[in-house]
Amino acid sequence: MEQTSLTQADSGYHYNVMRRAIDLIDGAEDPLSLEALAAEMGMSPAHFQRVFSRWVGVSPKRYQQYLTLGHAKALLAERFTTLEAAHASGLSGSGRLHDLFLRWESMSPGEFAKGGAGLTIYWGWFDSPFGLALVMGTDKGICGLGFAAEMGEDWAMQDLVRRWPKADFVEDPMRLRPWVLAAFGAEEVELSAAPLYLIGAPFQIKVWEALLQIPSGHVTTYSEIADSIGNPRAVRAVGTAVGRNPVSWLIPCHRALRKSGGLGGYHWGLPVKRALLAYESARVEA
Repeated sequence: MEQTSLTQADSGYHYNVMRRAIDLIDGAEDPLSLEALAAEMGMSPAHFQRVFSRWVGVSPKRYQQYLTLGHAKALLAERFTTLEAAHASGLSGSGRLHDLFLRWESMSPGEFAKGGAGLTIYWGWFDSPFGLALVMGTDKGICGLGFAAEMGEDWAMQDLVRRWPKADFVEDPMRLRPWVLAAFGAEEVELSAAPLYLIGAPFQIKVWEALLQIPSGHVTTYSEIADSIGNPRAVRAVGTAVGRNPVSWLIPCHRALRKSGGLGGYHWGLPVKRALLAYESARVEA
């Protein structure tokens, strides 16, 4: 398996450092000191603090607060988003990721029913802030993004491939690289360089459109999504559609929580969901 770096040497190195640091923080039972984290990274405390703060936007100590299990409840209390109001106020357009994907196209129901027949899907593995990422795309845009940190590389590949069983899959990470750079926030890449191509059933695409209205650093509930698409009783079906989102992170299914403040499920593993929410919270509050 060839693994493609998201950025040039220095930035790529920092991505890997932060990925390892997040893994350590997320796996620790108690908060880790700056000195302990820096030692694990093979860096001085001062240098690690600078690198971490530049990448995440807050100190390692502050970031660890966002990884606590109670953070989801705090988000619901402080930054709950009513999708109708967010759309009306333009709030959904305030996040960089939303701006990134104003250009997107969905497959027609007839095309979806063909299971990807006649479609060429390119794929590649990439380092990301949240572990190894599998990215897939057509000539029209990114159609799949999954994380292997919790579920493993083979599982991630099989999961995305079986969504479009009749498509032709071609390994070509360099074709996807400009879109992936933009997706994970590389400064030198134009935002318009990362379109989305949504491949799903009509109901699923409605749910994914609603997810795109949730601003970065905010959350909503499954029932709120059901209300926003005009089907308030379809909470369970919404949950299923959220779980079938093929483009994690970019279509932000990690921002959907239970009414109780529980994280709910996450297709790529709950530790990844916690890391995504913590990262976005840190960036918003920085």
